[in-house]
Amino acid sequence: METSERGRSSDTTSVLEREFPGRDKRTLIMGILNVTPDSFSDGGRYIDPASAVERAKQMLEEGADILDIGGESTRPGFAPVPLEEELRRVLPAIRAIREAGIKVPISIDTYKAETARQALEAGATWLNDIWGLQRDEAMARVAAEYAAPIVLMHNRTEPVYANFIQDVVDDLQRTVERARAAGIAEEQIILDPGIGFAKTYEQNLQLMNHLERIVGLGFPVLLGTSRKRMIHQTLQLPPHDVVEGTAATVALGVAQGCRIMRVHDVRAMRRVADMTDAIIRQR
Repeated sequence: METSERGRSSDTTSVLEREFPGRDKRTLIMGILNVTPDSFSDGGRYIDPASAVERAKQMLEEGADILDIGGESTRPGFAPVPLEEELRRVLPAIRAIREAGIKVPISIDTYKAETARQALEAGATWLNDIWGLQRDEAMARVAAEYAAPIVLMHNRTEPVYANFIQDVVDDLQRTVERARAAGIAEEQIILDPGIGFAKTYEQNLQLMNHLERIVGLGFPVLLGTSRKRMIHQTLQLPPHDVVEGTAATVALGVAQGCRIMRVHDVRAMRRVADMTDAIIRQR
């Protein structure tokens, strides 16, 4: 039984094969739905549950496979949101989307275990933890109890590394080991290299060139580059005007084996991913 980078067994059924039968080889698009007043590119637009439902429907029409709902901005310099406020933002949106008959996977973007638990009870099905089980030790127990797919992102408090790429790989491997120890099944795990988190501009660009190292750990990889500072810093443009830059990172991520793209501009990135998929299938 072969393994990659001390990762999961190559014959283990992944969450994508289970959740998207027949489509598990197609790049999946996760549409971002922020129900926050202060997200860096769309803050305040979808706080009202009715607006969240309309945006969810629009993203599905544009080609989203998964919806990612977050109630706390993680932009640089963000202020942490108390648990009660985060719940007040996300639970009505999740319930409203389910009541509208939308059945696609809903991911809750949180590092708080209680938010995760209540979101799953309200109708979410995936967890997306930007701290990779490092901030709230109960998060792993929630994921294990509900058998929920969980995105584990690379993150640190400071961008200080001895050997940057290898350190990121090693950090993610330790995260996987932490998840296993808590009873999270391998087939629940999705990894995220954490572009834009605890990394300098140059380190983000370097990591974009080595995404295959993360893919080599043997788990599905989610890439979240949409409108990130790395892109608008490179192009010297505001976050809402970098769709072409985001497209370049999506194509590069797909080409290196990333399976899920977390994006704001669903229609455009669906097309970018589909075109890149078509080229790769000819290899």
